[in-house]
Amino acid sequence: MKLALPLAVLLTHAATSVLGAFQLTSTSSAYTVDTDGGLVFSVSRTTGDILTLVYNSVDYQSKEGKWTHINSGLGTSTVTAATVGSDYIKITIVSAANPVTQYYVAKKGDSVIYMGTYITGEVSPGELRWLARLDKTNLPTSIRDPASDNTGGVAIEGSDVFLADGTTRCKFYSSDRFIDDLVHTVSGPGVYISLVMPGTAYETSSGGPFMRDINNQETSTQQEFTFYMNSGHLRTETWRMGLKGPYAAVFSSTGPASGTLDTSFFSGLDILGYVPQSGRGRVTGTASGVPSGFEAVIAWSNTENQYWTRASTSGSYTSPYMKPGTYTMKLYKQELLVATQTVTVTVGGSTTSNIASTEVVAASPVFRIGEFDGQPFEFKNGDKFLGMHPSDTRMSAWGGNYTVGVSTAADFPMALFAKTGGPATIKFMATSTAKRTLRIATTLSFKTGRPSVVINGAWTGADPGAPVLIDSRGVTRGGYRGYGESYEWDVPAGTLVVGENTLVVGVTGSGDAGFLSANYIVDAIELY
Repeated sequence: MKLALPLAVLLTHAATSVLGAFQLTSTSSAYTVDTDGGLVFSVSRTTGDILTLVYNSVDYQSKEGKWTHINSGLGTSTVTAATVGSDYIKITIVSAANPVTQYYVAKKGDSVIYMGTYITGEVSPGELRWLARLDKTNLPTSIRDPASDNTGGVAIEGSDVFLADGTTRCKFYSSDRFIDDLVHTVSGPGVYISLVMPGTAYETSSGGPFMRDINNQETSTQQEFTFYMNSGHLRTETWRMGLKGPYAAVFSSTGPASGTLDTSFFSGLDILGYVPQSGRGRVTGTASGVPSGFEAVIAWSNTENQYWTRASTSGSYTSPYMKPGTYTMKLYKQELLVATQTVTVTVGGSTTSNIASTEVVAASPVFRIGEFDGQPFEFKNGDKFLGMHPSDTRMSAWGGNYTVGVSTAADFPMALFAKTGGPATIKFMATSTAKRTLRIATTLSFKTGRPSVVINGAWTGADPGAPVLIDSRGVTRGGYRGYGESYEWDVPAGTLVVGENTLVVGVTGSGDAGFLSANYIVDAIELY
């Protein structure tokens, strides 16, 4: 049932229709900003909630009594607004209950809300997101239609995985890797609303370049549109404090926004935690040793900041402009960590730091299934799980048989579960009974899931011990990035036979039934 709008919101909404130039106006309940670019928005003076989002005379804010804000609302806050010079309007929201200061900035002539979120501590309820609750009537098209649309769905796991029209849906299926997630957009007739995370918007988030988080959830009436800055979803790092952003909501009638957005004017707006380009430095150099056909990604991090870039095909790279400090520098082969070193960044400086892969590759393995690259996409269901629950009828059967020299990686399951789907059986030929090494690399574990291995029904590999527990569901919500454990077993001489051999790969670990039992996601397997 739709809730009646408060009188203050009705009055604010009515006021927007009479504005028509770059200006800030106010009532006792709200500030209203006209950007003079077709966008008019209003902000509550008591909570900092955005109450209206009027673009080209249409209000895209949901009218169901839940607004656009940080998390699910900051509650009672000190809200101030001011015109800065002739070209900017800044609204500042200081939460009374949380260590959060939120900024909304309008630039004359733009149809953009520029934003920054400054935190000095962890935020209740344990995540940090900017959430726009938008009217689906006018914005029917989302990022991942219909994978993140729970309209008419019945919950099948927790309160966030649904079955609707015979397919599985989940808000987590709207995610993109941070390194790729510069822009995401919802749209409707004649309108595109994009969240843009330009430049170093993720520098004080956590998780690195391959972290993924919720971008969008659809209900029957709303588009819930989000920029996740920190969360407990497959969390592998502690939270970072400071300024999140700048980021922006861009309104357009011609198409999605680009990922390049100039926010350098923040330097003149007294934004807490903002560091201009002049207060930063860069790192340049060459990344080597990553084989052709694999992307080379370089990342830098310390307890305060994180950054990343891609190397060119020749291996050369230039970092983003980084805050000064000492960083751990990492080289990834696709998403597999292959080198680590330390580098120091100075203000105004350009540090040269070449980095080379230290990965050791078995020259002539008995067999190798998949690529050691930190990703499971080449395996069975690896092309589907980012947007489907493992129980989805569109998935291929889990577990199964693999014959070296006959099967392809797409025949081997990308994930194995302790209490459903069964193990994976590998048939392979050996020409010697000599001692060998078995290696299984994983990208993510759940409920302490790790591989169990049996060769020829006679030799059982020792339990490698429980991996570090990540207290978050993974594969059932389209996640695959964790700590990336790799396990090795010495296979004694005489274990293999000349001719055909059988390796059964299963799961050791605790957990519930079905797909929430102990499980892990496979990166690659080899015997050498």
